[in-house]
Amino acid sequence: MDTIAQHLLWFLPMLWLGMVLAISFLEAPLKFRAPGVTLPLGLGIGRLVFRALNTVEAVLAVLLVLAAVIVGPGAATWAWLGLAAAVLAVQIVVVRPPLSRRSDRVLAGEELPRSHAHYWYIGLEVVKVVALVALAITAAP
Repeated sequence: MDTIAQHLLWFLPMLWLGMVLAISFLEAPLKFRAPGVTLPLGLGIGRLVFRALNTVEAVLAVLLVLAAVIVGPGAATWAWLGLAAAVLAVQIVVVRPPLSRRSDRVLAGEELPRSHAHYWYIGLEVVKVVALVALAITAAP
């Protein structure tokens, strides 16, 4: 069990990292460039995708904490894991609600200026990417 947990402690951050890179830095900006994708359609897709991503991220964070409890890694591994989980929590609890309210208004037909909350979310994604890379490095068997 300890060996499995050790491998999960290295593998899961890489899985999480791949998901964040693919969705946040590839799919999200490209979807609005696809032919026929309107702003309401893109917002609707984005809401579904990011809700699903954040749900999977939360599950991965819990699994990583459980693996870390079993393995008992060093302080650096705990610090990077804590940072990744904290960033995710801030994104879900602090940043996403205003973005959801804004997209509700846009979907209802309001014309709104570009949101600065997107920049916060992107900035937090960059921090999370660094934390996940560092977590995988410090947790590598």
